[in-house]
Amino acid sequence: MKSLFAIILAAGLALPAAAQSMKLEPLPIALPKPLFEGTPALSKVPNLEKPSNKPRPAFLAPAGTVNLALRKPVSSSDTDPVIGSLELITDGNKAGTDGTFVELKAGVQNIVIDLESKCVIYAIVVWHFHKEARAYADVVIQVADDPDFISNVQTVFNNDTNNETGSGIGKDLRWVETNEGKLVDARGVEGRYVRLISNGSDKTTANHYVEVEVYGKPVH
Repeated sequence: MKSLFAIILAAGLALPAAAQSMKLEPLPIALPKPLFEGTPALSKVPNLEKPSNKPRPAFLAPAGTVNLALRKPVSSSDTDPVIGSLELITDGNKAGTDGTFVELKAGVQNIVIDLESKCVIYAIVVWHFHKEARAYADVVIQVADDPDFISNVQTVFNNDTNNETGSGIGKDLRWVETNEGKLVDARGVEGRYVRLISNGSDKTTANHYVEVEVYGKPVH
């Protein structure tokens, strides 16, 4: 997936002087080892994007973009996870094997990452679970200025087609979980807190997170 900046540049559109001087570089996303072979298609999963058997294209962002979420504090609607601890979500370990993921209870659950300062965010990558092919439901990703998500709430991804989460009806597609994770173009939104919502998958009613990375820069 190309970033918003790359699309604008490719289209030859006018950019502000500051943006014109930006050097774009591929995000330094280190992928974990695959835990299953191939990209199997899931049956009976509605609103599902077609799985790709090709590596994800590099995502371009301004030079100096880093993973702001690394070792940042995480809170959740489920304060007592079934498996693991919330710290695993931002510990940098994306292996996906036992002991590296968190299982939250069934139904609509969320996690919130505190970046500890206001940041400009170019991309968010989430690994829910990649020990097997799954498609998680009602995934909503939002950015805000406050932990209660009242001020400057911006939705950057929403595949909740029935408003099960109360976040509004989304038009984004579900996807098959692999070791690549899901990369979401955040298009340079600004905020301090990142919230990810989910509502189980086609394989289980529980919710899982291996790792979340938030790529951007602090706002000075």
